[in-house]
Amino acid sequence: MSKKQKQKFPYLLGSKWTARQKTWGWRHFQVADRQDRGKWVFAEMVASCDSQTRFWLNAAQLKDESLWLAGWKSLQEIEHLETATSDRNIYI
Repeated sequence: MSKKQKQKFPYLLGSKWTARQKTWGWRHFQVADRQDRGKWVFAEMVASCDSQTRFWLNAAQLKDESLWLAGWKSLQEIEHLETATSDRNIYI
């Protein structure tokens, strides 16, 4: 009996994300589908306010906080995070 391989990104489907920069005119997206392609996992992103706006990306990019934030964030939350990050970089 072979050991079942652990699925990468098990909670990806249905997860919500905020783009740090507007992407296709929007910031808030939800993962509508996923595809496993060998060692790569791809997520189909759908804009929350426009279901016609869809694109695929490598799900590993969602781990890059300079590009994506988990959950739907307000502009104030994004600005606060940017300020906190820039303040931290001053002291490094």
